[in-house]
Amino acid sequence: MSALISQYQNSKPSVINMSKKISIIGGRGFTGQELIKLIESHPEFELAQAFSSSVAGEEIMIDERKLKKTYASLNENTEFVEEDAFIMALPNNKAAKWADKISKQNSQAIILDLSADHRFDSEWQYSVPELTHTIGGNKISNPGCYATAMQLMLAPINKMIDGEVNFFGISGYSGAGATPNDRNDPDKLKNNIIPYSLNNHIHEKEVSFHMQREINFMPHVADFFRGILITGNFSLKSQCSSQETRNIFDDFYDEHSFIVIKEEFPSISEVINTPNAMIGGFNIDESKKRLSFCCSIDNLLKGAASQAIQNLNNVMNFDEKLGLQKR
Repeated sequence: MSALISQYQNSKPSVINMSKKISIIGGRGFTGQELIKLIESHPEFELAQAFSSSVAGEEIMIDERKLKKTYASLNENTEFVEEDAFIMALPNNKAAKWADKISKQNSQAIILDLSADHRFDSEWQYSVPELTHTIGGNKISNPGCYATAMQLMLAPINKMIDGEVNFFGISGYSGAGATPNDRNDPDKLKNNIIPYSLNNHIHEKEVSFHMQREINFMPHVADFFRGILITGNFSLKSQCSSQETRNIFDDFYDEHSFIVIKEEFPSISEVINTPNAMIGGFNIDESKKRLSFCCSIDNLLKGAASQAIQNLNNVMNFDEKLGLQKR
């Protein structure tokens, strides 16, 4: 009997690990840390490497839990040949050279760039998942955090708007990155809100370009860590009630469970640590055909990491929500 069992065990087909190998370039920053968490909990993804030039060799930790992996060195001698996909979580103007190197070494790999380096490049697929029908090719440009919220607000009513659009945004200081600067300085932020880049912010250009509409954007940073709240002010071509406007948004995002439409104003506390965008607080001044409402997102998730996972899921033909349902 033991011989028969042994013969059966030896004849069983071996289990092949078909998980997609994903590497992160820039894994030490706030967004990189969120990406590591999401990839580690994703049923079809495997974290191959988290590259970092600043902490190479240090052990990777998630919420005080060791992953038994260390940050890989990122330098001119780094090779990118094993992975199915790369997520580039680097500052603006730092990603393009690594994307070029990956393309030369691993032409079949998917490259997803979270920086602004390729958001205006026609060779890259710019993708807000809820606004993108299909992703073609293997180079994906992830939208900016503010730009994500603004486009989700604009898309259902873009053809109804008369003239320019004004957006006022407030974000937590994680949006300023981990490198010390005036916009994440605890002393300057204490009990304070700091305006910055009130003209020609990169996300203003991004939304104007992709939505084909002139917008004015006024960003601010406040004394909290994560989250974004944006208020939009729109002039309409014709009168539309608050309920009619909400119905338009309900219908537009009916099949997208990460977009939550509500009657009340959305709050940052409702969306932090979730992949959701919450849109609501529709107010109409009918005499002026003026519409105002708000959108809140987590800048590190829907504005970056979870949206990147949505895009990877889509291009790899997985369910868009895979790995994102629970946090």
